[in-house]
Amino acid sequence: MRSVTYSMNVSLDGYIVGPDGGLDWSAPDEEVFRFWIDGIREVDVHLMGRRLYETMLYWETADQDPSLDDSSLEWAALWKPLPKVVFSTTLSAVRGNARLASGGLAEEIGRLRAGPGEGDIAIGGATLAAEAAASGLIDEYRVVVHPVLVGGGVPFFPRHGRRVDLELVGTRTFGSGVVHLRYRVTGRSRASGRGAE
Repeated sequence: MRSVTYSMNVSLDGYIVGPDGGLDWSAPDEEVFRFWIDGIREVDVHLMGRRLYETMLYWETADQDPSLDDSSLEWAALWKPLPKVVFSTTLSAVRGNARLASGGLAEEIGRLRAGPGEGDIAIGGATLAAEAAASGLIDEYRVVVHPVLVGGGVPFFPRHGRRVDLELVGTRTFGSGVVHLRYRVTGRSRASGRGAE
């Protein structure tokens, strides 16, 4: 069965966006960017909320930017054709190789898992990932930890009051001090304080 993965940059204190909405602390160096490029090759479809979709729209036309370096051009060439499903209650249309979700998150994931393909079903964005986590739909957490404390903002891990047992299946330390941690969900999720269900 295809894995549902949640992977984003995160500060050491657990946030994907700082309190001021800033992301400058997560700008990758060449080594980390190469890691992201290699990782997107394993993805068959990317599920995202409106904010992440709008942030990533840049890459739909980035290949027309004459100032881009080879790595950025390579990322754009991989990202642009990647199928994307956007979950939004405010957008009426999306661009590029994207479509608006026609059902709920669990329904979309069920349909994608049942369909053809062997690559990952990636989820991006904290709100959408929190919904997936609360429903027990995430198979792997892939955390790219940056050596910075931002002091608040949007948390990577959802605060849904459920225990999720994890198995460490991979790590990598980069020259910049960034660390990648890959965890597979192994145990049954349990509501806090209630023990096994």
